[in-house]
Amino acid sequence: MITIACFHAHHSNIRLIEQALTSYNIELVHYVDPGLDRLKHDEDFNTALVREKVDQTLQWISRCHADAILVTCTLFAAVLDQQEYPLPIPVTGIDDSLLAMMLTHPKRYLLAFTNPATVEPTMARYRAYLDRHLADKDKPELESVLLPGLFDMVMRGDQKGYVAALKDALQQLALEQQDTCLVAAQLSMAPAAEKVSADTGITIYTPLSLLGANLERDIGITKKV
Repeated sequence: MITIACFHAHHSNIRLIEQALTSYNIELVHYVDPGLDRLKHDEDFNTALVREKVDQTLQWISRCHADAILVTCTLFAAVLDQQEYPLPIPVTGIDDSLLAMMLTHPKRYLLAFTNPATVEPTMARYRAYLDRHLADKDKPELESVLLPGLFDMVMRGDQKGYVAALKDALQQLALEQQDTCLVAAQLSMAPAAEKVSADTGITIYTPLSLLGANLERDIGITKKV
């Protein structure tokens, strides 16, 4: 059985990952560190601080008898390409499956966020990734939109209120942007996005949309018999 260590910024993401991967023959071990999200409004908060903390934590997790690491926070995943020290086990970012989709389906994408601290680093990571893998003429068009005033609900533990408010915001966005491929870019947004997709018939991609298939390909996990 493959053991995947999951690195989260908030405990609410544990349930989402457990549910998404419940059909796989794997062991999930969870590590939660909300510290960087609590510091994001500090004047000296920057990418270097995020990179240093993520590097330290991944080095520690890699020593704790796991076969692979899944980084579920987009803020953490945004610095994976800048890791200073190599790790002995594979590391997958929560949005790696979305990046793989964009390589094979170059469309116009609108990435929606609720956490303001993750917008700029995530968009920079996406653009750098696409620059490395695609010629200019084949690149998807990427835009971002911040849905303000919602992410504090997650940090306060008001998950129900967050999902309800986010569902309304995403539904309006989906109806206004039907000519665009809409992506709910953060893992915490997945439950609301799935509800809107079911209600409207408009597909909203999330980090969970292709996660299982991505881990099958990159890590070798298999379905339960």
